[in-house]
Amino acid sequence: MNKNAFRQLSYGVYIVSTWDEGRATGCTANSAMQITSEPATIAVSINHDNYTNECVQKLGKFAISILGEHSDPGTIGVFGFQSGRDNNKFDQVKPMIKGYMPVIQDACAYIVCEVVDKLETETHTVFLGKVVDADILNQDDPMTYTYYHKVIKGKSPKAAPTYIPEEQKEESGPTYVCGVCGYEYHGDVPFEELPDDYVCPVCKQPKSVFQKK
Repeated sequence: MNKNAFRQLSYGVYIVSTWDEGRATGCTANSAMQITSEPATIAVSINHDNYTNECVQKLGKFAISILGEHSDPGTIGVFGFQSGRDNNKFDQVKPMIKGYMPVIQDACAYIVCEVVDKLETETHTVFLGKVVDADILNQDDPMTYTYYHKVIKGKSPKAAPTYIPEEQKEESGPTYVCGVCGYEYHGDVPFEELPDDYVCPVCKQPKSVFQKK
């Protein structure tokens, strides 16, 4: 079975956010879809291991920020490769409040939902939410999962439904890999010569977390 076939399905890149006892938190997601139009309902899939799952279960409400092609790709790394249990993610990405929920300012749109049902699978919870607020934030093309991988060169967190372990590739020289998100540096400037303040373009972690392989 070739699991790469799954990537031919249409995916977006989203930040699913909620409140954790008054503290904003969230995670990166790629599985969100409209189920009905009247009343408008949206389904999102969140891994059981994601702290956001636990917070949505408690609050019964979530927001979806639909990222655009011009949204800061570092947002994906902050929300996809760090745990909300240990990090205040919105300290790094300042939110705006819409429908009483935290959303990403440079997203192209947002949707706020109240949980009306859920489906538990072996690894994920699929939350069904009734839309209570939604609007356009910025004029931008929505970022697709294909765009994220092919243009931004981003990686999928292991908790993502679409995660596929990358095959090892032969490289002509040493490859430096971000120890947080798995981003591989292939720039024209040798990695050793990059300035000390270089950060991973995906998760914004410092040069020191990169490992030679």
